[in-house]
Amino acid sequence: MTENFWKDKYPAGVPAEINADQYPNVQAVLKQSCQRFADKPAFSNLGKTLTYGELYELSGAFAAYLQSHTDLKPGDRIAVQLPNILQYPVVVFGAMRAGLIVVNTNP
Repeated sequence: MTENFWKDKYPAGVPAEINADQYPNVQAVLKQSCQRFADKPAFSNLGKTLTYGELYELSGAFAAYLQSHTDLKPGDRIAVQLPNILQYPVVVFGAMRAGLIVVNTNP
């Protein structure tokens, strides 16, 4: 397979190269995406859809809960075991926003 095999397969507007230094971390990508697409759907499940704005708001609330009501500190690990439901991205992004390291335990 040639190195450039996929380049002509990308949809219009999707760059073939990315700037890996554009964001300092995943939290920065999440924040910008949630601001840029605040009114757009991010996740849907069981007849409910979360917008990017709602995802950012809910994950922020969960991050605040973790920081205020637990003994977890930035850099600590948190195990997450949830099925593929809307609470999963809220918990994962909230934990990341609280500075925690997410350890997925789903089989």
